[in-house]
Amino acid sequence: MRFRVERDVLAEAVGWTARSLPVRPPVPVLAGLLVEADERGLTLSGFDYEVSTRVTVAADVTEPGRALVSGRLLNDIARSLPAKPVEVETEGARVQLRCGSARFALLTLPVDDYPTLPQMPSVTGTVASGAFADAVGQVAVAAGRDDTLPVLTGVRVEIDGDTMTLAATDRYRLAVRELAWSAEQPGLEAVALVPAKTLADTAKSLVGSETVAVALAAGSSGEGLIGFDGGGRRTTTRLLEGEFPKYRALLPSESASLATIDTPTLVEAVKRVSLVAERNTPVRLTFSAGELQLDAGTGDEAQASELLSANFDGEPLTIAFNPHFLLDGLAAVESPYVQMAFTTPTKPAVLTGSTSDVPAPASTAFRYLLMPVRLSG
Repeated sequence: MRFRVERDVLAEAVGWTARSLPVRPPVPVLAGLLVEADERGLTLSGFDYEVSTRVTVAADVTEPGRALVSGRLLNDIARSLPAKPVEVETEGARVQLRCGSARFALLTLPVDDYPTLPQMPSVTGTVASGAFADAVGQVAVAAGRDDTLPVLTGVRVEIDGDTMTLAATDRYRLAVRELAWSAEQPGLEAVALVPAKTLADTAKSLVGSETVAVALAAGSSGEGLIGFDGGGRRTTTRLLEGEFPKYRALLPSESASLATIDTPTLVEAVKRVSLVAERNTPVRLTFSAGELQLDAGTGDEAQASELLSANFDGEPLTIAFNPHFLLDGLAAVESPYVQMAFTTPTKPAVLTGSTSDVPAPASTAFRYLLMPVRLSG
C-alpha cells in the first residue's frame, strides 16, 4: 500500500473515525483503524461491534492495499504533523509515515482478524443536516444516562410520511421535536430507538454536508440497525431494544396558566439563584401578575432570590424545579422568549419557544416537559 494525502485531510478523517474507537476494547484489533487505499481514494474505518464509522477522502494512491494500525496513536500523530503532504506506505509488518522531516513507523495489527463492518441499510430518506443536528441536540439532553435502564438512554425516532419526530426522556423530563424530512417512499412509517450519545455525535459531525441520508433497516435482514451518510462520512449503529414510554400521553392537551419570559434573562437569573442551592435542592418559581420571583435555599442555609418581569396569565402559583434540568430546557428552547404552560404546581410544566413576549398558542415543533419537585409543607 502506498498513497499521498494532504495533512489536514488526513487529520480530519482520522480524528472523525477514531472518535468511535472503544477505550477498553474487548479484543486488541478493535483498537485499530482500518486503512484502505484503492481507486476511490483513502478509506478509514472503525468498528466496536456496536458503532461503525467510515470516511472516504481524496488521495493519490500509487499502490492499493490495506492495513490495520492503532487508531488513537495514528490520531495523535496526524494532529501533530506539520502542514505538508503526508506519504504513507507499508513495509512488512510496519506502516511508514513521512511528512516533511517527520518520520514514523507504526506496527500493524492482524488485518485478517478485523471484523467485517455492517452494510449500510437501504436509504429511508434524507434530512437537512443543520436542522437534523439542531433537533437532535434539543432532544438528546433529556435522554437518561443510567445504563441499567438502557431504553431510556436512547432517542426514539419516529417516521410518519414527511415528518420525523424525535423524543427522549429520563423520567424527570421529556423532550420532543418534530421536523420535516424527505422520505424515499410516500406514507412511510418506521420507528427506531437510537443510542442518544451516538446519535448526537453523529448528527453534529455531519453538519458539513448539505443533507444526511438516513437508512433504517426493515425486515429480518439487518434488523436493528440504522445508518447515517453525508459528505463522504458514514456511521451505523445498533438500535436499542425495549419498550419506550408512551410519551404522548404525558403531554397535556390544555393548561390552566401560561407565562412568557425573556429566555436569556431567565437563564442568567436561574444560574445566579441556584448558586446557593445544595445538591438536589430545587429552585422555586412564584408567578403572579406581571412578575416572576425565583428563590433558592431555606432555613439556616444560604438563600437567594431574584425578581423578574413576566407576562403571566392565570392564578398565582408556586412551582419548583431541579435547576439543572430547567437550564437544560431553557437552552434547548433556542428562542428569545420561553413559554411555560402549567396545569397545577404538582404536575409537569411544558416549555416551548416563542418569538414574542405576548402569550400565544405554543408551537408543537419542540416541547420540553419538566417534572416539578414537590415542596415540603
